[in-house]
Amino acid sequence: MNNKIQAVLDLFEELDKVPRQSKHEEKISAWLVEWAEKHGLKAERDEFMNVLVHAPATPGYENKPTVVIQGHMDMVCEKIAGSAHDFSKDPIKCIVDGEWLRADGTTLGADDGIALAMGLLLATDKDVIHPPLELLFTIDEETGLTGANTVKPGWLKGKIMLNIDTEDEGVFTIGCAGGRDTKIEMAYTPAEIPAAYKAYDLRVWGLYGGHSGVDINLPRGNSNIIAARFLDEFLRNAKMQIVSINGGSAHNAIPRETNVRFAADKDITAQFSALKEKIFGEIGYAETGMKIDLTPAENKGLKGLSLEDSAKFTGIMMAMPHGVAAMSKDIEGLPETSNNFATVKTTENTVSILSSQRSSVESKLDWLSRKIEGIAVAAGAKTATSDGYPSWEPNMESALNKKCVEIYTRLFGNAPKVEIIHAGLECGIIGSKHEGMDMVSFGPTIKNPHTPDERLEIATVGKVWDFCVELLKELSL
Repeated sequence: MNNKIQAVLDLFEELDKVPRQSKHEEKISAWLVEWAEKHGLKAERDEFMNVLVHAPATPGYENKPTVVIQGHMDMVCEKIAGSAHDFSKDPIKCIVDGEWLRADGTTLGADDGIALAMGLLLATDKDVIHPPLELLFTIDEETGLTGANTVKPGWLKGKIMLNIDTEDEGVFTIGCAGGRDTKIEMAYTPAEIPAAYKAYDLRVWGLYGGHSGVDINLPRGNSNIIAARFLDEFLRNAKMQIVSINGGSAHNAIPRETNVRFAADKDITAQFSALKEKIFGEIGYAETGMKIDLTPAENKGLKGLSLEDSAKFTGIMMAMPHGVAAMSKDIEGLPETSNNFATVKTTENTVSILSSQRSSVESKLDWLSRKIEGIAVAAGAKTATSDGYPSWEPNMESALNKKCVEIYTRLFGNAPKVEIIHAGLECGIIGSKHEGMDMVSFGPTIKNPHTPDERLEIATVGKVWDFCVELLKELSL
């Protein structure tokens, strides 16, 4: 491992000691300002905790166009079942595993901590020739691109932006889908569970999960949908009341685990076993770690949804779309429109669902959002759909992209792939606020983001570093 790769990984490991869960970026935001000032860089922080670091040009290149290097400071916080890790205070433990860097039973946070580490080092490494730099580090990208939405127009002076937030080295992204979230909420009055009912705990777990944009077209299960199928099956064979149901963790993560406590007026283990066999027959080939357990629970003073409300909410879950709704008519193999049935949660008097819709076609995004709202309204539930974020329309004539392709091909002997992705990127929002911004997104290879299996390919960190160094040098000429 060369010194430059090691320097990036060392700083990344320091970043991973700082809590940076989405919506809780206080400590990492302050850390970035402190680090920048300690290294002689001017840093600004807005009222939302976005950070903008100014790095002066290499002497002699002060009059060259300013380049923005951008990434987000928050991370998706997922951990394996049984882990005691506390993301609010515990450092992420980084482990070198052959050619990869991974964490110890949690998400690694390379999405997008690697952008922070690389940006800071590019700005301070004396061997890197560069024009004036602006390092823009935003909050809360993972739960709706909130940070990018709060960046004020005019805060950035640069008109060239390098977004280091894609996960396949050798790929340049020049466009992405837009998205919205819809929350469904159904109120209920807690109802007594008859003492004669048998109580059970249903657990669906061990699924791969994944990123709801990047992985939505893969043959992966959704624990919320699987749980809904069991509840529907029980309702067809018994009187059943839901006590609690909780599944999924984030709007942009495909659910890996769902837990349900319920009670039924008769034994439903035969129905459970029969449906379990069918589900493993359907997706067991793809979900090799999937587990589905049913265990007896104590029915002592239990309260939950009434029989009627249990049936209504199960119906909503059964009707919720998940997966690809339409493929792109222009780009082979690219999802155009999709939905992630992301979370389901119970409180003392409400049950709620969060879904995340994506599309590169605004009218299709409208249609899918309205469809989900219609499902809820039909069952008497309330809905609220976010404003979301815009798609990033690709500029096929981008001078920056052409330069990136030329430099990459020269450095590594093969042409990179140029693509549009189904995931959401902050480029669409930032570009809409800063007219004339020429943008490209790239990054080292990260596998299984948003899951505890997240890993970073170490060698690709070096390739991205070398590319950035050469690109900044040429942008200084």
